[in-house]
Amino acid sequence: MAYLRYREDIDEVYDRLTTWWNGGDIGRPVIQITAPREEPVEEIPEMPKPEGWVTDYSVSNYEYRLNLAARQCIQTHYLGEAVPFVSPDLAPNCLALYLGCAGVDHPGSVWCEPFIDDPASARFAFDPENPYWRFTLRLAEEERKMGEARFIHQFPDLIEGLDTLAAMRDTELLLVDLIERPDWVHDSLGKITEVYFEYYDRLYEMIRTDRGGSQFWTWAPGRLSKLQCDFSAMISPAMFGEFMVPVLTEMSSRLDYVIYHWDGPGAIPHHDHLLSIDRIDVLQWTPGAGAESATDRQWWPLYHKTIERGKKVMTQFFESVDEIETFKREFGEGFKQFLIRARAETAEEARRMIEAAYL
Repeated sequence: MAYLRYREDIDEVYDRLTTWWNGGDIGRPVIQITAPREEPVEEIPEMPKPEGWVTDYSVSNYEYRLNLAARQCIQTHYLGEAVPFVSPDLAPNCLALYLGCAGVDHPGSVWCEPFIDDPASARFAFDPENPYWRFTLRLAEEERKMGEARFIHQFPDLIEGLDTLAAMRDTELLLVDLIERPDWVHDSLGKITEVYFEYYDRLYEMIRTDRGGSQFWTWAPGRLSKLQCDFSAMISPAMFGEFMVPVLTEMSSRLDYVIYHWDGPGAIPHHDHLLSIDRIDVLQWTPGAGAESATDRQWWPLYHKTIERGKKVMTQFFESVDEIETFKREFGEGFKQFLIRARAETAEEARRMIEAAYL
């Protein structure tokens, strides 16, 4: 039986998530809801923040990252199907770092600096000595030791396909490559897929839970990943079908459970392609910067279509019982196919939201 100090009923959570992922009925949607604790579950002193730590992988900043991980979950209640987790993340595209990009500090994030000037010289290979990879392994191992019986572990944000190739090549140059050297793009995408799983497989063996499951935004009872193509906002459905559908089809066939991060209005034209890929289980709709929230009714036709085609919907952020009840009225039994990320001001409010979600 599993036990986590920060989520003592974790086995029951795993049971509900296993049922939901495998097509069963838990009486409501999956709800990952958190609320702040009045007092931390344990006292862990905060370390001073080193200057430039985001893209500095020195020993001192390594210790700070461990302190961040240790403190990440202690001030939060986890209710419904929310689980406490940490991740050895370095950037929103770790695979590009492992394949040769340099991480550069960007306000609030890390950007990958393109480096492929000559497509003919591009290489896509697993490099066990890559400094970013070595740092990830060290961080993941120490987080695993530190988190034993406290929290679980999430994959770093590997990313794949055209997003990774764009990070390595440069977005504007890759847009030209799609037209001028499509064979090179296809070949590169195939190699990126292969090397993705060289990294993924090693990480899975390190961070999988004792139930054989894994975590990316949620827990699933097997090999889970979040796939994406933010680059798709710049290309037509025909190009998406030619270049990314084969990648997503191949990658999803090598996983047990798949969430697709579907980002922004520019990606909506690819909806039918995404629905056609059998092994994509969940579409996680993100409206994009400046758009109305994912709970806004303008997105409801997308959710209806997704559910009617037999897939699940992941959406955020619900903040009230009223929002829960509005969705329940709109989607009926289909509401059970949602995975909702929510937040509440108190644990009691979170429990009321969960109770309101039952059909």
